[in-house]
Amino acid sequence: MGRTYTHPPIVEAVCEFRLSPETPWDLAIPGLLYETLRDRFPHRESRLLPELGIEQSQAGIRQEIRTSERILFFAEDRRMFIQVGPRLVAVNCLKPYPTWMQFKPIIAQTWQRLINTVAVKRIDRIGLRYINQINLAWNDVELSQFFQFYPFLGPQLPQKMASFAVVSEFVLREMRDRCRVQLTSAEMGSPVITTVLLDIDYFLAQPNGGTIAEALDWVETAHNEIEIVFEGCIPINYELCLMSISNDVAFRYNPFNGDHFTTACKQLVGVSYPSVNERADG
Repeated sequence: MGRTYTHPPIVEAVCEFRLSPETPWDLAIPGLLYETLRDRFPHRESRLLPELGIEQSQAGIRQEIRTSERILFFAEDRRMFIQVGPRLVAVNCLKPYPTWMQFKPIIAQTWQRLINTVAVKRIDRIGLRYINQINLAWNDVELSQFFQFYPFLGPQLPQKMASFAVVSEFVLREMRDRCRVQLTSAEMGSPVITTVLLDIDYFLAQPNGGTIAEALDWVETAHNEIEIVFEGCIPINYELCLMSISNDVAFRYNPFNGDHFTTACKQLVGVSYPSVNERADG
């Protein structure tokens, strides 16, 4: 069980299932699946989305952008929706993120309705992805003060970055799974706030690496690993260092004066944070 956060920075979470090519699929399946899910996702829309296709031949690797039709089932508040494409089903959740205990049953229900509707032969890929938006009330940030995963700059390099992106892909579970972690700057148009995106994408790296019966167990394992990776990317005093900016209020943190920060938080948003001395006193 990971730590609980008063201000979770999650802006989107998505769980995706990609089925094997031999799994039967036709144009009627999205409609059949919709009928099993319309009680929770009553609004149905069709969209064309761009996809990057990669083909390998004797001449080399060729990339092309092509469009793919997706059928989307939206909940009433449109903060949660299901994407259905050829041999693909994904469950998306936008902010405010509820909790894993609320999101997980929706994933489980969608998966169960899918395998009841389609004769799934194999799973090609499962992915669980969390995109976090972290707003810092500074326009000139020393990343090492806020993250334990960040671009390192040698002493002979210029120290001010206009933008940055750092990506690592980690191998887990005896090479069955991988976790791609990206930390990138985001241009949000504010002169006083630095916005950083922490994107954690955990996925099944080996085709046939998971069975149909074990799919939901894999999702639970993926969530546990994502929690570990997230907490490995940020300092333990996350709530004091990183604050989501809302209603145009900028929270400022002085790492040498935690009590001053706590008082400011209480005055601005009424959040009952313990002071540094109160935490030390237990």
